Amino acid sequence: MFFATIYALPNAKWVLVLRLHASACDRTTAVSLLRELVALVSEEVRGAAPKEIADEGEVCLSIEDLAPNKKVKKGLWERGIGMLGYSVNSLRLTNLRFKDSRSPRSSQVVRLQMNQQDTEKIIAGCKSRGIKLCGALTSAGIIAAHKSKNRVDKQRKYAVVTLTDCRSLLEPSLSNHHFGFYHSAILNTHVMKGGEKLWELAQKVYAAFASYKNCNRHFSDMADLNFLMCKAIDNPGLTPSSSLRTALLSVFEESVTDNHAAMQKEVGVEDYMGCAAAHGIGPSIAIFDTIRDGRLDCVCVYPSPLHSREQMQEFIDSMKSVLVEGCGGDVV
Repeated sequence: MFFATIYALPNAKWVLVLRLHASACDRTTAVSLLRELVALVSEEVRGAAPKEIADEGEVCLSIEDLAPNKKVKKGLWERGIGMLGYSVNSLRLTNLRFKDSRSPRSSQVVRLQMNQQDTEKIIAGCKSRGIKLCGALTSAGIIAAHKSKNRVDKQRKYAVVTLTDCRSLLEPSLSNHHFGFYHSAILNTHVMKGGEKLWELAQKVYAAFASYKNCNRHFSDMADLNFLMCKAIDNPGLTPSSSLRTALLSVFEESVTDNHAAMQKEVGVEDYMGCAAAHGIGPSIAIFDTIRDGRLDCVCVYPSPLHSREQMQEFIDSMKSVLVEGCGGDVV
């Protein structure tokens, strides 16, 4: 469930890697764990008595056992129609070009980082339109993917998974200190005709997500999506080129805000990344966005060599261009 490894680098630098199994660690858990770890080390560096960490008791049940019954309940016919819809739609989805779908895979990372000025423009643009940052990131990702195709005038359909933290909606509700995996997924598909603009598409994709969430699709479709993912794992040939890709990209509904740079430097942390593996079943690119001291920093995880580093770097550069140009800035 938990592995810690230290790697020695040249110039007396060290990399600490903490790996936790997804069943016990979602993004909220990872963020809480990091903050508590840095706080404990900081107190030790200062020579002060460590602060007591909140104790929420025993490990909680799974999200399926805590989901509200009224929101999960779904008729047999309705469930069958939903699963058929997901299955048929998946055959029509457009994916990024696969480079090597046969070799063993591992997860690799590229980063999308923006300066404070451009970050402020993007956040202001989201607030003025009543959407969240995930809408802008999704829009930029879909536009970048469509631009990578030879024919941008051809109509294509892309799938996006938005992960939402359900802790406050469970029965009983949980706090951020309840470690485990309590995110649920909402899958939306979007048709691109070519020429779409950042903010117009961002409002459209966020409205589609919000509509599904208001209808409790993150609860009612949970069992359907889990079942289909298990079938894809058992039968990879059901996915394009046995790639195990379920969507173009995945994003989180809520961004992480980190204003603890001073404390991290105090304990000797120069940089850090938080992410999950994506080389099993999942999207072509998973975006873990953080606002660090006013600057957008996205850790983008992809399966290699299914996709190459050059391909992903080009994709991320294109996403950044779309975001910056959409806010009226110049690409740096």
